[in-house]
Amino acid sequence: MAGSKLLSIHIADRVVDNIGANRTVVALSVARLGDAVGNSILFIVIPLYVAKLPAPWFPIPETVLVGLLISLYGLTNALLQPFVGAWIDRVSRRKPFIQAGLVLMAIGTLAFLVAGRFSALLLIRGLQGIGVALTIPASLALMASATEKRTRGGSMGVYTSMRMVGLAIGPLIGGFLHDHVGFNAAFYTGAAFTFLGLILVHSWVHETPDVGRAKAAGTFRVLDRELLTAGIIGLAIATFLMASSFSMMSALEKQFNQRLGQGAFGFGLAFSALMVSRLLAQVPLGWLSDRIGRKPLIIGGLILMAPATVLLGLASSTLQLTGFRVFQGVASAAIAAPAFALAADLSRSGGEGQQLSIVTTGFGLGIALGPLIAGVLGTFVFELPFIIGGALTAVGAWIVYRYVPETVQRGESVAARTQRKALPANND
Repeated sequence: MAGSKLLSIHIADRVVDNIGANRTVVALSVARLGDAVGNSILFIVIPLYVAKLPAPWFPIPETVLVGLLISLYGLTNALLQPFVGAWIDRVSRRKPFIQAGLVLMAIGTLAFLVAGRFSALLLIRGLQGIGVALTIPASLALMASATEKRTRGGSMGVYTSMRMVGLAIGPLIGGFLHDHVGFNAAFYTGAAFTFLGLILVHSWVHETPDVGRAKAAGTFRVLDRELLTAGIIGLAIATFLMASSFSMMSALEKQFNQRLGQGAFGFGLAFSALMVSRLLAQVPLGWLSDRIGRKPLIIGGLILMAPATVLLGLASSTLQLTGFRVFQGVASAAIAAPAFALAADLSRSGGEGQQLSIVTTGFGLGIALGPLIAGVLGTFVFELPFIIGGALTAVGAWIVYRYVPETVQRGESVAARTQRKALPANND
């Protein structure tokens, strides 16, 4: 009996080691779960909240207003991340940035309770954009320093999977609360989950500042040009195209509901389908990227994302829309964890914050511009933004194939990878 118990513990330890789920990874991942639930509740609530507010000073189509509001969050986030990444590398501290960002995001969510005009919503979303700009580069830089190259794909898979759990739950909670309770309940719940993430970061994430790695005093540069390698830029483009493709539909919630005869919960169900399928595929695909390489999965994900995005505009029922989002989720799972793992592989010691912030900036710009593009183009032809988004992801697959280097040799033994991880990454 004791032998069986020891064998079970040994197997469990081996599984945990193979996917890179160390204490820091688990702590950051669970904390991101709470943050993601709080933020994603707003995905469903904001478009409906805009519709009930007084019209702005100038007559602007509602889809464009929603696109602007969603895009401001991503644009603020994207523009500030390089500054935050450079700041993180200079002080060699990550945890305080994560905590400050979560506080700003929670306060912003509660501020919706007193917002009475569209201009106020713009200020709130800008504040939340600042919060996430502080959180994301710090979290990924801490993940990069706390993981090993041989299991980094699995580690990033765990991290992004827990985030996907939150992003999958949030829209369902937001849609349910809106349909059965009201807007205020959704805002209180979103803030509560974000504060939960803050508590988990404070209690579980332990960071020892590495003073030796902090930038020496001198001129503060937001971005060292030497860090702008072809591989990092190519990965930023890939994450931009991924994020813009799956975020487009958020600006057209009202139009989807009218076309398909569904309510907020039906839209939330379809929206969350991407998160659920990505959740199921993320860890296995991240683990696979540690074995066969990062690039094949990223390229394959972009190729799959192209038709999945185009089909969103052609959906004729909630079931079809949900199915197409499932395919988008699998595609994004193939892109996200391998891309972030590859970016960490390519990052130089002491420059992780800046280089990873370039990739996350691409993601933030995708979240920002996807809804804005959809909101503008959707006023002309509903299907047009999804056709353009699908075409661009196919181009992105070629860019990754042509310009992004591989860091994992297919068929390489674990021992060889462990020995090679200490060598400088190829940033060409």
